[in-house]
Amino acid sequence: MGSEANFTSHDGTRLYMKKDVPENSKVICVIVHGLCEHQGRYDYLVGKFNAAGIGTYRFDHRGHGRSDGERTYYANFHDMIDDAKAIVDLAKAENPDKPVFLLGHSMGGFCVSLFGAKYPGAVKGIVMSGALTHDNGRLISGIPEGMDVHGLIPNQLGDGVCSVKEVVDWYGVDPYNTQTFTFGLCYQITAGLKWLKERMASFAEPCILLHGEKDALVSVQDSHDFFGTIASKDRQLKVYGGLFHEIFNEYCRDEVIDDAISWILHRV
Repeated sequence: MGSEANFTSHDGTRLYMKKDVPENSKVICVIVHGLCEHQGRYDYLVGKFNAAGIGTYRFDHRGHGRSDGERTYYANFHDMIDDAKAIVDLAKAENPDKPVFLLGHSMGGFCVSLFGAKYPGAVKGIVMSGALTHDNGRLISGIPEGMDVHGLIPNQLGDGVCSVKEVVDWYGVDPYNTQTFTFGLCYQITAGLKWLKERMASFAEPCILLHGEKDALVSVQDSHDFFGTIASKDRQLKVYGGLFHEIFNEYCRDEVIDDAISWILHRV
């Protein structure tokens, strides 16, 4: 059922990818992870999705995990979108009879929101978790300007990722997480947010925005603002009281994951 492979993206960059598509799956979801982490942190979510009949494709961003590329560096934010598009295209080609959805967390939420703006109608719907769409908390846009794009910033996100101690402890020692990220990545995300702002009012993809109320990394206001601006007729917003950033790893993660599953299956 499960397989792993090295996938060649749109510009020749090698991306590490995993596929878990049960025989009884009736829908596919492409999972896009966040900054400094990797696709392997979504094993539990994938297990729940597979049990519900949702096959999954997931990959490590370029410069993350086991994918090629300068560590956590982007020269152009469109590369992030187009890497996701390459995986989506593969999922659609290999599963022509199944609708394909996107799910993105944090920087992955940034990616899938831009994907929806750049490639309208390419997927059946988009699930966004703690998505960076405005940076009201100035997590990225607060980085000083004019620095060496290859210069490194310490990853101090760990304590804010989750209220579950075991998740925080493992985040700091996970060998596939990165302990730094580049100024260049920050500058490209800032450029991407400006690009999205100009197109947000015409964003019309079916979507659900999920966010933890106590998210100290990506402000919950990002999801409120995105929800209030986009043109989508099929859109939902759910805020989970007391939860931190990684809502799929929180103590009530089953509730959150079940909400995502229900939303997807309702649209199949």
